[in-house]
Amino acid sequence: MLARIRNANKALHERTEMPTSRLKEQIARILKEEGYILNYHVQKGESFDTLVIQLKYGRSRERVITDLKRVSKPGRRDRLPRVLGGMGVAILSTSTGLVTSRTAEEKGIGGEVVCFVW
Repeated sequence: MLARIRNANKALHERTEMPTSRLKEQIARILKEEGYILNYHVQKGESFDTLVIQLKYGRSRERVITDLKRVSKPGRRDRLPRVLGGMGVAILSTSTGLVTSRTAEEKGIGGEVVCFVW
């Protein structure tokens, strides 16, 4: 999913499509809440559903998403990371679902880092 978003963003595409899952929908929800994408929706298909993500750009087509990095390593559970000194977002997988590092810090919970977005 992250590779498809990264590639579509670099090619300045308006949207990208991929097979859907609950994890991908939750990552898309967080990206929308944080203002990195315009919108997302699930298209029903005959054999599988498709997640469609509409990418967001600035006024003169500058990219809102500079980069995405997949982390997801069990050894990354020591402390909550800061991405670009607080300018980016870390998405964590916790017992309560996917949340940002800011939300996890407010709730006092930890989890496994899935990816960084900046």
